[in-house]
Amino acid sequence: MALTHIAYFSVIYLLVSVIPQGFLGELHGATNAVFIVGFLGMWRYSWALTNFARAIYFRRIQYPIWKRRHNARFWNSGVKSHCYFMVTTYMVDIDVTIMVYRRLFEAASKARDGATIVVSAVDGKDVRLIRQLYESSKFDMTNVELIIDRIKSSGKRDAMEKALRILADKAPTKDDIMIFVDGDTVVPKDIWAQAAPFFSDPRMGALTTDEAAIIDKENLFKDWFTLRFNQRQVMMCSMGLGNRVLTLTGRMSVFRACLATNPGFIKGVGQDYLDHWRLGRVNFLTGDDKSTWYWLLRNGYQMAYLPDVQSQSAEGQPRDTFYDSAKTLMVRWFGNMMRTNGRALRESPRKIGFFTWWSILDQRVSMWTTLVGPISVLVAAITVTPMVIPLYIAWVLATRYLFCVVIALFNGEWFPVTHPPILFFGQIAGAIIKTFVLFRLDKQKWTRQGSGGGGAKLSVYDRVKAWESFAHHALALSWLTVAIMFLNTVE
Repeated sequence: MALTHIAYFSVIYLLVSVIPQGFLGELHGATNAVFIVGFLGMWRYSWALTNFARAIYFRRIQYPIWKRRHNARFWNSGVKSHCYFMVTTYMVDIDVTIMVYRRLFEAASKARDGATIVVSAVDGKDVRLIRQLYESSKFDMTNVELIIDRIKSSGKRDAMEKALRILADKAPTKDDIMIFVDGDTVVPKDIWAQAAPFFSDPRMGALTTDEAAIIDKENLFKDWFTLRFNQRQVMMCSMGLGNRVLTLTGRMSVFRACLATNPGFIKGVGQDYLDHWRLGRVNFLTGDDKSTWYWLLRNGYQMAYLPDVQSQSAEGQPRDTFYDSAKTLMVRWFGNMMRTNGRALRESPRKIGFFTWWSILDQRVSMWTTLVGPISVLVAAITVTPMVIPLYIAWVLATRYLFCVVIALFNGEWFPVTHPPILFFGQIAGAIIKTFVLFRLDKQKWTRQGSGGGGAKLSVYDRVKAWESFAHHALALSWLTVAIMFLNTVE
């Protein structure tokens, strides 16, 4: 690893060495481009430093105090807290299913006041396997009830809505908790003991935890996921300081059970939609975690983050290449984000917290500001000199390496040399994809399902919408480029 990092800095040195001596002093025509990149860079870096500072304070100071306070209140109160699990299983490998449900049954058996598990499964062989694992579990399942709901393959939202209605019939109380789990996610064995105390605060609506990915192959896809989860830990800790996380992760999150069985909540999960001025009504297929988050945010509930509790999800590469896999996942993730954060911005900052509101706004603004740097450099390379390109690449490699150092120090683990360029790829490709889905909010597709139309033939109306989306997207990027060119020519 040391040699690869030495080679990394050698590349930076070579890039800088090809720049003629005194070149920086001769960049009269590119002064504005350098200023724009530098100004936006300082703004983005100051925002990143703000989040790093908040994350450190939350993790090192506030969270330990906060956790002790909630634990003392809960364990001294003597209230009973039943643990409900809602699990959706679809097209998961048998080995993963075995691993997931063995841990799930262990966690359920450790819930002090009993547990109820509702599983939504499509495949008959999954139903038989899950029941067999339950009956042969080595843990005491006396106080654990298993309900398996065999459903048709009509989407995760339908499965969740039906499962929540089954759980609503159990009439959970305000002290009970409900854990939403994907069928490829391994829950912590002590999840009830870790989560239940936080719901002793009546303002708490839900919480989510740290995540890790289980990926067998050592490749760029694994490095990308590792970096994403390390970045997520920093950002979630920052948002945890205000008890308003920006998402309730679909892989595993914990809810106050009486809220998760509220008719409005259930409807929001199963039948969420967006009325768009151009696209019409967009019924949400993916993004159930954003729907649950928005319902709680709109109703004024807090959503906490537990940085010392970790779930693990088995992640498979959905496409043959790293680029296609990353693009496929980002289109789904960022589509969910864009379909929800617009309406979240309409909520009052006083209601949801100013920092939370500003962070949601930043999601919309940053996708454009991130593109300003590369476009400015490209314009300067064409109109002034191409020598700005190696200078810019060296700057990117150096600054992203510094970011990775800070992320690594926060998480307590060093990083492979692939992380800095992957970080830059995630920022630029992510910004491009965000602008893409912003104008195509009706474009939805699960990784494992055919939702969103797949290869079906488009109707004339859908073709018109697609061309409209392309025109609006192209116009927005054109105006951004024109604005940058104008600023570059201002004396």
